[in-house]
Amino acid sequence: MNLSSQFTNLNKKIIACNKCKRLKNFREKIAKEKRKQYINEKYWGKPINGFGDENGQVLLIGLAPAAHGGNRTGRVFTGDRSADFLYKCLYKAKMSSQPTSKNKNDGLKLYNTYVTTALKCVPPGDKPTPLELKTCFNYFKQEIDLLKNVKIIIALGKIAFDACIQFYKTTYLLKNKNYVFAHSTKYHLPDKKILIGCYHPSPRNVNTKRINLRMMVKLFKNAKKIITWNFKNMKCYLIWLVGVIVWNYGVPQASPLEDVLVAIALSFLSMGLKKYLIK
Repeated sequence: MNLSSQFTNLNKKIIACNKCKRLKNFREKIAKEKRKQYINEKYWGKPINGFGDENGQVLLIGLAPAAHGGNRTGRVFTGDRSADFLYKCLYKAKMSSQPTSKNKNDGLKLYNTYVTTALKCVPPGDKPTPLELKTCFNYFKQEIDLLKNVKIIIALGKIAFDACIQFYKTTYLLKNKNYVFAHSTKYHLPDKKILIGCYHPSPRNVNTKRINLRMMVKLFKNAKKIITWNFKNMKCYLIWLVGVIVWNYGVPQASPLEDVLVAIALSFLSMGLKKYLIK
């Protein structure tokens, strides 16, 4: 079974889930009562699966779908003001095909990026119970297992950050004091992924200027640089290795002087590339 089919099967399981009665009742209540401005729309009212590039190296994680965003549209971070700001930033960082996320059929594509939530249903008061989170971690783990290329996890908001740490604590021995949330903080996780904290793109954070376009775009671009640097740094290492081999064993049909010159040139090329990549 290919990756796409595996995701399709997982997403079907997520959407059909009714394990948490409180969450099921609340999401359906929201879908029935609706917000006045969306009174003529049909709400999704079911759990929300992840969305994006299934081979992506960056994973964005929020806590849960929004009551009148994802729970209405059927796609995570879609159809509300948080989504408006988030995708404006992702677009500027060249991680999405467009600066808006309005509905499931708007043609949006993500580049090297996947978006999901720790909890798949909207919780009352945005506060899931520990048992509800633990139940949903089963789906989150399956997503993580399928997203084999992910190198960076960006937690959108402190609650999502804490949920991510809680998820990793189900498998590894982690201490909360070693993972303190702050915007742009980076932590190495036991499975070699890097966790980055990011202020939530909520209207409150934007209006109070806790987060702005420049700050969030910079964070996204820095995350991309980490991936790029790791890849290009490996290329530098390979160039250096070739230089060592040439130095020790020589180049076929080359004079000793030519061997030395080639090895020196490769070493300087490697050091020069690394110097510029680290900037």
